[in-house]
Amino acid sequence: MAIGEIKIRLHGIDAPELSQSCSDMRGESWACGDWSKAVLARLAVGEVACVEKARDRYGRTVAVCYGDAGDLNAEMVRAGAAYAYAKYSRDYVADEEAARAGGHGLWRAGSQAPAAYRAETRVAPAPQTPPSDCAIKGNISSSGKLYHMPGGRWYDGTRINATSGERWFCSESEARAAGWRKAKG
Repeated sequence: MAIGEIKIRLHGIDAPELSQSCSDMRGESWACGDWSKAVLARLAVGEVACVEKARDRYGRTVAVCYGDAGDLNAEMVRAGAAYAYAKYSRDYVADEEAARAGGHGLWRAGSQAPAAYRAETRVAPAPQTPPSDCAIKGNISSSGKLYHMPGGRWYDGTRINATSGERWFCSESEARAAGWRKAKG
């Protein structure tokens, strides 16, 4: 949701992604992400005011928003257009239970939790190819300058960004001589 230039994440709820599909009672696919967005648009009429609760890791305002229909977050869950995001808040769990019991919206048939959908569709970055025989990754993190050996616990997930000072090393002695220390694991 956005109000002007301000991007808002609705506190305590998780709605289907725009690209997400669900199944109806006959097993046929329907665009539940688009439908959920349309439900929010119908609810967010008139004057909409949001009360900020926090900021998420993407810098978005996390808020409870109110419109002519009252608490928009709650109304989305009651309509079956969003899940209660119990991982972050228990505020709308009772509303989800009622929507589920009444077979409203997403609860009419088969739907996948948006968080599970996002995890399933997340594209893994392509592996980085080390230059020549220099396969040791020199990574800068909050723990300092660490080097990762091939086969190490964090090796595959570590990405080298040369513009931020990270680099490849050809040997452990080269990495240590440059002031880097071996990562644990």
